[in-house]
Amino acid sequence: MKLYYAPETCSLSPHIVLRELGLSFDLVLVDNRKKTTEDGRDFMAINPKGYVAALELDDGTILTEGPAILLYLADLHPRAELAPIMGSGERYRLLEWLAFLNSEIHAGLAPLFDASLPAAAGERFRAKIHKRFDYLEGVLERQDYLMGERFGVADAYLYTVMNWCRFFAIDLARWPALSRYRERIGARPAVREARDAEDNRSKRGPA
Repeated sequence: MKLYYAPETCSLSPHIVLRELGLSFDLVLVDNRKKTTEDGRDFMAINPKGYVAALELDDGTILTEGPAILLYLADLHPRAELAPIMGSGERYRLLEWLAFLNSEIHAGLAPLFDASLPAAAGERFRAKIHKRFDYLEGVLERQDYLMGERFGVADAYLYTVMNWCRFFAIDLARWPALSRYRERIGARPAVREARDAEDNRSKRGPA
């Protein structure tokens, strides 16, 4: 498999899961501005949507969209229990979390990357995110992970997008349970390995 990624983007979440599962894969760095891969290919030919993450399977199939990639990877090794089995009630609870993270946290933070965003609009986005973090704080005061007491794919996703808060001066100390959660996940070996690999590849530049 090949994971097409860019630093500081949502592609970190499937990267974490690949390492949690101990799967064999290649990392392919994508220039998000030029839409080219590190070996000079047109990324738009790989994913016409133009953004990471994209996962190339061994048969050449390209899978896109973070939640779909996360579930695909988890289902390769169900015994790792990074996602509940298909058809179970807990599986639908996971889908609920992935939808919330995608539409409310990921999509809520993404507009703040736009430097041309009017200040008033930025404040509205921040106020909405604060409410969503209030909700997450309540959940994580009662349990260690989104699905209970076990790390799973939803946690890889939330951890990834929470890292963007530092770009927008959003201080997670306001939400102590959420802050502890981020530190707990950041200390996982697979998370450290993924972050280190991306940092090292990005510093090295194109292959």
